[in-house]
Amino acid sequence: MTKHVKMMVLESCPHCKKAFRIIKDLMEKHPEFTKVRVEVIEESKEPQKTEGYDYWYVPTFFVEGIKMHEGVPSEHSIENVFRKALS
Repeated sequence: MTKHVKMMVLESCPHCKKAFRIIKDLMEKHPEFTKVRVEVIEESKEPQKTEGYDYWYVPTFFVEGIKMHEGVPSEHSIENVFRKALS
């Protein structure tokens, strides 16, 4: 069973779009990552779902409520999120 992953995003954010591309690439390289379900929260549409989470920038990833990445994404940082979700 994988850990719960939340991804806070904004539709207009170029870094969020980059994060989605990185996720797609990582899933192709590491098929085991497809087991991880990511709850994507568009913060301007669902602000109530972001309450209690401490972050300033998007995209931000939380695994079981623990912030794993915030801001400009890299392949390495997002891979760490997925590895933590599978551990």
